[in-house]
Amino acid sequence: MCGILGAVGAPDEIREECLLQGLTGLAHRGPDDCGWHVISQGGPKPTSMFLGNRRLAILDLSPAGHQPMQDRDTGSWIVYNGEIYNFREIRSELESHGITFNSQSDTEVILKAYGKWGAGCLDYFRGMFAFAIWDAGTRGLFLARDRFGEKPLYYFHRDRLFLFASEVRSLLRTGLVPRQLNEVGLMEYLRYGSVSAPDTLLRGVRSLPPAHCLLLKDGEATLRKYWDLNSAERDLAASGPVRHIGRETLIELRTQLEDAILLRTVSDVPVGIFLSGGVDSSALVALLSRKHPNLSTFSVVFNELDYSEAQYSRSISTHFGTDHHEIVISSHAVVTSLPKIIGAMDQPTVDGVNTYLISRETRRMGYKVALSGLGADEIFGGYETFRTVPRMEWFAWCAGTINPRLRHLLASIIRGAISKHRPRAEKLAVLIEGDGSVPHPYALARMLFMPRQLRQLSLFGDGMDVDPAEAPLADILKWAQRFDPVNRTSYLELRHYMPNTLLRDSDSMSMAHGLELRVPFIDHKLAEFLFRISGAAKLQRGLSKWLLIEAVQGLLPQQVVHRPKRGFTFPFELWLKKEMRQDMEDVLLDTSANPLTGVDRKFVATVWKDFLAGKATWSRPWSLYVLKQWVDMFLESQTSSSTVDIQEPGRCQAMARN
Repeated sequence: MCGILGAVGAPDEIREECLLQGLTGLAHRGPDDCGWHVISQGGPKPTSMFLGNRRLAILDLSPAGHQPMQDRDTGSWIVYNGEIYNFREIRSELESHGITFNSQSDTEVILKAYGKWGAGCLDYFRGMFAFAIWDAGTRGLFLARDRFGEKPLYYFHRDRLFLFASEVRSLLRTGLVPRQLNEVGLMEYLRYGSVSAPDTLLRGVRSLPPAHCLLLKDGEATLRKYWDLNSAERDLAASGPVRHIGRETLIELRTQLEDAILLRTVSDVPVGIFLSGGVDSSALVALLSRKHPNLSTFSVVFNELDYSEAQYSRSISTHFGTDHHEIVISSHAVVTSLPKIIGAMDQPTVDGVNTYLISRETRRMGYKVALSGLGADEIFGGYETFRTVPRMEWFAWCAGTINPRLRHLLASIIRGAISKHRPRAEKLAVLIEGDGSVPHPYALARMLFMPRQLRQLSLFGDGMDVDPAEAPLADILKWAQRFDPVNRTSYLELRHYMPNTLLRDSDSMSMAHGLELRVPFIDHKLAEFLFRISGAAKLQRGLSKWLLIEAVQGLLPQQVVHRPKRGFTFPFELWLKKEMRQDMEDVLLDTSANPLTGVDRKFVATVWKDFLAGKATWSRPWSLYVLKQWVDMFLESQTSSSTVDIQEPGRCQAMARN
């Protein structure tokens, strides 16, 4: 696990002092080692290449795992962030072809696999990764990102200059990227509480989408998707999806689960588990305890009993005999940590505070790797969206048969009649209107601010109220249409909410402390298997994630299996109205401070007022607070200094130049 940064351009554009400053900004991601290398190429258009890496040593802790790494046989170079869990199997296959290795690292396996199969090497990898390879033979730069977007990779391309890095903030620290707000990214953030890839909040900076690779050659960048979930659907076109869940299906599912989980314990350092006491993390503990009897678990607990899940996590810890650690979080701890929490956000987000705090304490206890139950809701149908979105699709179709003028009248009546439940009323009204302001009911279900509110909130005018047909979600929807309603919702969650919010936040908040977070449920083999099962079969028996429960039948205590589902959340509803109120109002209502670019100050005050009156959820004012603080910290500030806890461990080691 690492942080990477690189650049390609004319020799006078590859300014080492600027790029090293950007690399220093990744110190928290890789506190164990640092290296960089410059390659110079002559010719009619001379080109220089900078490759930099900050290393968090997980596999092969020796100096043999140092990056940048060169393949002596081909002359190619790599910088890499992530883990290839099946690297030993790939290595064995490569060795059968006569290929030799100089280390025990998965980094070298990627490099040798690329040398053997080129871009086809991506088909072999099972894991999370973002890497860049300078191909000495073709004089091209090859970048790739894992299938679900667990590891981030951003790039900036202007004329002949091409920059890439693991974090947006690292690109800013180079001073080579303008500190300009991207209006499209801003609108995406206000819609969903996070910016949707490939956009970012910075103008000109793009996110390489999950399951994509990019080839830069002669200054031209070519983007290509190398994998998608619906390929499994095409493979079963003749036989159709599995509609009856029998014993054989459940046995295979457990095998797939165990395989995915055990693969993610591959490590040369101890591995812990984030344990909430819910079905997802409890299933991880249950399945792992069969192979690893001495597990360490970590839980966040609150003094507010209505939000604390301590009794459930303690029950699982006792049942499986884990070495359990409870991390007590108070409102005071959150308030005092807010500058560092927002400073750790690579892009603003309404999520991630919990991951930041539990990661900090887990790292302080000496752990470099932890497993999380994230992703089970998306692949097993755990969210309420799996029931509401298919119903909304049907309702929208029915509304579409009504005269447009009548639909508009009905929407107006609903907005006026259900004022006490304004968010729900607005969503219902938008659904009835069908005016094209949202591309799909799923988008409506996940929206933070509604279209009418966005027009009030944004100062960019109607021209910047981005056409949904051009929004990042539109392309995902095209691929999603091939599935049944439940699997379509799963696909949308996996392709939109999870990579843009959950995985991005998990990466930035854990790596802020040099902790590698692994998510066993986000395994492409497991996901492909589950997408062969019909959506109707996944929602049987009235139990949330009943397929997961059936797969671990007999391993979990009944009180965990049958407990009411609740999402893990901090008591922000209480804290924002009490302990955090003054800080929120200082930011949201301060008329003497610089207003947030592009956002109407009066409407911000209205959002806060509605929250205090119980007419809006806490996430709306919180999103505006985070946005203002992040922009002030990284776009308004000229230093963009890091506020994470990891200290700079030393200077980078430069490799010999070519």
